[in-house]
Amino acid sequence: MQLPEQPVAGQPDPTIRRNADQLMAAINDIEKATSYRDPTTLPAIGDTPPVPQPGQPPMSQWATDASGVLKAVSAASLPIGGALWLVGQVDPLTLGIILGSPAVAALAVARLVAKVKDANQAAPQPVTNHFHGTVHHDERTVTSTTRGIIANTRNQLPK
Repeated sequence: MQLPEQPVAGQPDPTIRRNADQLMAAINDIEKATSYRDPTTLPAIGDTPPVPQPGQPPMSQWATDASGVLKAVSAASLPIGGALWLVGQVDPLTLGIILGSPAVAALAVARLVAKVKDANQAAPQPVTNHFHGTVHHDERTVTSTTRGIIANTRNQLPK
């Protein structure tokens, strides 16, 4: 029969040391690689050409940038072309009505703002009341709390 190991003064407990060694071994196992990539190239099978993929075709960075610029310029030219076509298709009176209506609307809004501004300036001055005799002026503060899903307001006057 073997006796349990006794701790020696100044030395760690052997069971703690054994547990620490097991923990370190488990940590070292985790740090090992868990995947492997085979570096050998795959063999080409058959003589079928590659299938074109959807999206923008592969090209240099300069060609990609130039393609984006060309798309932007072509999109910006659509309103100009549409306006020129409209001028050629519509008689001058209709064109004047179409192009003049925003200006007329802006003038109407400007006149409305001016009228409102004049009405505010012409508003009567606030009325000031002068009292002679005994007047009671109440300066109490009301504390209000609102609670609940359906609002229930209770006002408490100070005592």
